[in-house]
Amino acid sequence: MMSAFNSSILIDVFRTSGKLLTFQLSKEEYEQLGLRHLVFGLACTLVVGIGRWWDDPGANLLQHLGLGSVIYIFVLTGILLFIAAPLNPENWTYKPVLTFVSLTSPPALLYAIPVERFADLSIARSLNVWFLAIVATWRLALLLFYFKQAAGLSIFASIVVTLLPVIAIVTTLTALNLERAVFDIMGGLRESGTSNDEAYGVLFGLTFFSMLLLVPTFICYLGLIFFRRDR
Repeated sequence: MMSAFNSSILIDVFRTSGKLLTFQLSKEEYEQLGLRHLVFGLACTLVVGIGRWWDDPGANLLQHLGLGSVIYIFVLTGILLFIAAPLNPENWTYKPVLTFVSLTSPPALLYAIPVERFADLSIARSLNVWFLAIVATWRLALLLFYFKQAAGLSIFASIVVTLLPVIAIVTTLTALNLERAVFDIMGGLRESGTSNDEAYGVLFGLTFFSMLLLVPTFICYLGLIFFRRDR
């Protein structure tokens, strides 16, 4: 009886997570995310973290244990709470947002594929850049959907608060001249070589548009805050 009960819970968690990752959860289903979903999300984050760094001899102990990824989602949740709070989103407390962020971890399993083991440097770099692009786009789309569906923000407000932290982070890293190192780490470009011109071309485009969009996005963000207060 207990085994059947546990299996039922696990199946429900898997089904809910699958619907979340495919943009099918309703507002009511988002509100029903609970402790079991958070535990599952944290477990996924841990596994993804281990898979991300398992073949990197330069990674530290926290990264090899997957704990670095777990710490990251706690910090990211705090940043999202802080940025969106002035817009008064619905159900905007730490636990439900952390649960959502943790459940967006599975796509990052793409990072665990050791493409450099069965492909030459040029192909491995290209694949890693594509993996990075897919995971980043997927997660941003999930966040935008969450702001719209679960937090009750308008589509315009959802776009602004989704893009603002990303644009701010990329612009800050560019100002500190750290963007190339971070891009290497996130994209899995761990070896030296000359075949990364295409990858850094993507990076240049990303940093250029981030710097270009920072001011207008921030102005839109301030406008949304004042509009909310006036209303």
